[in-house]
Amino acid sequence: MSVRSRISRRAFAGGLLTVAVAPPVWAQGFAGLGSDAGGFAPVVPGRKLAFPDDHGPHPDFRIEWWYLTANLKDAAGNAYGAQWTLFRQAMTPGPQRDGWANQQIWMAHAAVTSADIHRFAEKFSRGGVGVAGVEASPFKAVIDDWAMQGSSATEPATLSPLEVTARGTNFSYALRLSADRPLVLQGDNGYSRKSERGQASYYYSQPYFTASGTLTLDGRAIAVEGAAWMDREWSSQPLASDQTGWDWFSLHLSTGDKVMLFRLRQRDGSNYFAGNWIGTDGRSAPLSPDQIRLEPLGFTTIGPRRLPTRWRVEVTGHDLAIETTPLNPASWMGTSFPYWEGPIAFKGNRVGVGYLEMTGY
Repeated sequence: MSVRSRISRRAFAGGLLTVAVAPPVWAQGFAGLGSDAGGFAPVVPGRKLAFPDDHGPHPDFRIEWWYLTANLKDAAGNAYGAQWTLFRQAMTPGPQRDGWANQQIWMAHAAVTSADIHRFAEKFSRGGVGVAGVEASPFKAVIDDWAMQGSSATEPATLSPLEVTARGTNFSYALRLSADRPLVLQGDNGYSRKSERGQASYYYSQPYFTASGTLTLDGRAIAVEGAAWMDREWSSQPLASDQTGWDWFSLHLSTGDKVMLFRLRQRDGSNYFAGNWIGTDGRSAPLSPDQIRLEPLGFTTIGPRRLPTRWRVEVTGHDLAIETTPLNPASWMGTSFPYWEGPIAFKGNRVGVGYLEMTGY
């Protein structure tokens, strides 16, 4: 998940002006995440996800994303993070129109993070003009010169191998991704509930990517390798109207297990929790809300915002009790729709690395 749930219309208007379109009135930030989704396709339980088709776009739904994070190290053991994200947003429902009349907006974010540097970049494009889009097979997701793409050798069941490239001011990266285990369906066979009132998304992941390649920071090329995680979600109304943001964790345990957890914050102070425990064999077991405890332990102030960047995470039934620490507490994505996104490490009764995303602060 990657967009702040309540975002000013002014910020989105600025992004849309870069692709020469007039912004509609957004009810709740980017894609109206918590507003009524009349006219768009609903997310319903029981739909069977199919590959490679579901690697491609779903224009009948209002919002979707292709989201990669990577925890990397260089030869000296220095830690880095890399992010590559492509979002698709439908401005209005209905049959797809041609050219500049197409109702799809594409937005992309890329970032590189070290202990003392956080660089990010953003791109916008209009659908229908050949600058941005996604193809299911062979898989290819592009916007301008940024790309995440496969080849005839890419297996739909693993979405591997892939090549990922992006660049911004004073940074770039080129990574190769490979995985030896199938994709993981999040939630109930890919149906991921986001509230007790029926909001949901279709959601699958590839948490078993290994990554290798080169980061370039300030003209210095750095060979890196590590673990990567890709998320795919699409929905028409993934949030309830009273949900203000989320805190999302992806965890790579040193045992080889993977864990996805999130809480969705509500205006009355309560939270909706969900997650999956993913074993070394690739089997996924949904976690019930009462199994999950997410407790902020330390905060970072960035401008007017006070963000919980250090956490205690517990999962009962799996004997997980850890404390997370950010690689760089200032990993603020100051994009048109700002949020915090960065690599973390953790220790406790398990050790490992992962990523934390926080929206709505």
